[in-house]
Amino acid sequence: MKNILSLLVTCCCIAVSLPAEAQEKNSEWLKQLLYSKASPLLKKVLDHPDSFQYQIIYTQISRDSRNRPSFEQYYLHTDRDRYYNPASTVKLPVALAALEKIHALKRYGVDKYTPMLTDSGWHHQTVVHADSSAGNGLPSVAQYVKKIFLVSDNDAYNRLYEFNGQQSLNETLQKKGYLDTRIVRRFVGMTEEENRHTNPIRFVKDTQTLYTIPPAYSTLAFDYSKQVLVGQAHWDKNDSLIHAPMDFTRHNNFPLEDLQYMLQSVVFPGSVPARRRFRLGAEDRQFLLQYMSELPSESRFPNYDTTEFFDSYTKFFLYKAGKQKPPPYIRIFNKPGWSYGYLTDAAYIVDFLHNTEFMISANIYVNRDGVLNDNKYEYNETGYPFFREIGEIIYQYELTRPRKYKPVLDEFRLSYR
Repeated sequence: MKNILSLLVTCCCIAVSLPAEAQEKNSEWLKQLLYSKASPLLKKVLDHPDSFQYQIIYTQISRDSRNRPSFEQYYLHTDRDRYYNPASTVKLPVALAALEKIHALKRYGVDKYTPMLTDSGWHHQTVVHADSSAGNGLPSVAQYVKKIFLVSDNDAYNRLYEFNGQQSLNETLQKKGYLDTRIVRRFVGMTEEENRHTNPIRFVKDTQTLYTIPPAYSTLAFDYSKQVLVGQAHWDKNDSLIHAPMDFTRHNNFPLEDLQYMLQSVVFPGSVPARRRFRLGAEDRQFLLQYMSELPSESRFPNYDTTEFFDSYTKFFLYKAGKQKPPPYIRIFNKPGWSYGYLTDAAYIVDFLHNTEFMISANIYVNRDGVLNDNKYEYNETGYPFFREIGEIIYQYELTRPRKYKPVLDEFRLSYR
């Protein structure tokens, strides 16, 4: 509790051109549900939305007599204009865009399993011609997507960012209506100009090159008119302490509502207009569902050290705080992110034993000292318990929520090792 009280005196400093309350969405019913079951720790967080910058979206799913789902959303302090660092959640759109792009290359004999060799065409770019985590020792779009969802692998994200190309990636997102989503950075130290340049790539089979992507340069203009400053101080790339907020104005941006909607477009594609969906085949969707829900101990290629990558490593809701192994009758299809004191997760949760399903997304900022890049964040003390507890409250409510028709969830019963 001491950590919570200390954190309250240090709010993150966020300066934007619009007030934080401009687009905020709130549900009094969701607020009362959480407060009625909250521990003292959770109540302290809920009582201080300005300090913790939390946002919550809970989606009830109801089925009709033909098992068709309908959705009802409940929000708490959800505001698409309030900045949070999306961290690894941007790997979701990058993976979806990569699968859409590779799907369009079938006429060249290329698919997501075709070996993908990344070359270098600009400063600080990385050459990748092998992948020891793959069964055949070769990199591919499929292998990168697996690693993105199994353990949120940064290198896999970087390679798919390069495959997509910065301009093509963002134009794809804009065409699908994600106008506030912006992905402009790899997860490696590069300048803004270097991130506009992406690598030449070859798809090969045996010794034959099937398709080549030349180096690309993004000329896309991004809207950086809203200044975003976070914290009171930060450590820069030279390991110098700068006594000023960290500037996130030109970083990636991914509103929580967009994240949840994009996840819904994969899990329930029929619930989203065709123009908002990624063009994926049925097998692509099954592939995504497999690795969104598979646990590190169930993976063979890659094969993970489960002392580091424990089974709830990327499962914030319900389990992350205690590193528990989820029971076999519960599966979580999700994409989390964590960086700079921000934690985020968007999840579709299924309980096959009790025929229960729901979606939940949330984020929180936990940085008591107000210093960024010092790796001193209250993830374990405050952040992960926040996700575990709100997930548990919603889950327990869902177990007792009356349903006219029980859901048939067979399409989400997948085979794991």
